Amino acid sequence: MTESSGIDVTDGLGGPAGDEQQSKVAGARSSGSAAVLSFDGATKVYPGRRTPAISKLSLEIPAGEICVLIGPSGSGKTTAMKLVNRLIPLTEGDVTIDGRSIGSLDETELRRGIGYVFQQIGLFPHMTVEGNVGTVPRLAGWPKERIRARAQELLELVGLDPGEDLKRYPGEFSGGQQQRIGVARAMAADQPLMLMDEPFGALDPITRDQLQDDFLRLHAEVPKTVVFVTHDIDEAIKMGHRIAILREGELVQYDTPDHILASPINEFVADFVGADRGLKRLNVWRLGHLELDPLPPGEPSGPTAREDTLLRDVLSLLLTEGAERVTVLDGDGKPKGTVTLDKITGLIGPQEGAVRA
Repeated sequence: MTESSGIDVTDGLGGPAGDEQQSKVAGARSSGSAAVLSFDGATKVYPGRRTPAISKLSLEIPAGEICVLIGPSGSGKTTAMKLVNRLIPLTEGDVTIDGRSIGSLDETELRRGIGYVFQQIGLFPHMTVEGNVGTVPRLAGWPKERIRARAQELLELVGLDPGEDLKRYPGEFSGGQQQRIGVARAMAADQPLMLMDEPFGALDPITRDQLQDDFLRLHAEVPKTVVFVTHDIDEAIKMGHRIAILREGELVQYDTPDHILASPINEFVADFVGADRGLKRLNVWRLGHLELDPLPPGEPSGPTAREDTLLRDVLSLLLTEGAERVTVLDGDGKPKGTVTLDKITGLIGPQEGAVRA
């Protein structure tokens, strides 16, 4: 793994540390609902090609984390993902799930133990939503009552109405709704690992943003180990606890979004994440992760924002209002402290010490 400097309060979770998030991930590890995924010198050379599509890839994804694979076209990100479920065979090296080589596992059982969400969704048009969500549980021999209960539970989790939607067919839903059904299907058998190949890439920006938020909420409630492929650096920063940047089949940098933005390892990574990488860091942090200043005497004046507001949105608010300070509200809307404009802008760069560990 690449070493980098910068603010580090992540405890390996990519975003800032939080007791609730840490406890959920810890719970996932203890319950077996998430798995450690490791690439150990994984190499893939396609027949007729001298250059490996993936060359000696080594990285570990802790249980319950989202790892985003990103890079230019031809970098090997999709190939790396397909190695996990043996959709393509390894040339050298290994991939392990909780320490077990994928080569030692029955291919069918391996694939049934992994959830899949792809850009084209792949719902069966002749099956109802219940039938689609229950595909893997049905193959695993679950009774009908259990499949129906699981489908109802998951539809509610992804924001659909079990009472109205369970017996409908995919063609009756919008693209965004179909993608929600695809996520539900991927989680139906409670698999510890999910593969997501540009799952929101075909959607309009508003729907895409909503589904990203919904998936992060769902992941916080039901943590899984996720390999997420995208070509969009903004999506990678938003979705990933860790980001693996690939180039021509080789791993260039593997780290948390904040570390990559603060300390890109070379010029390629700096160019790839963009000249506005300082501003992008403000999409990693929220008001609640800052050390708050005390409230001034009397009623709060000036702009206010809830503690879960992204710092980039707070910066925009302060600049728009021409204010130097924002009052931070807790989950109940009560003032709990203030943050200055200088403290937020001080995070645009590798400075230490502005964020609470």
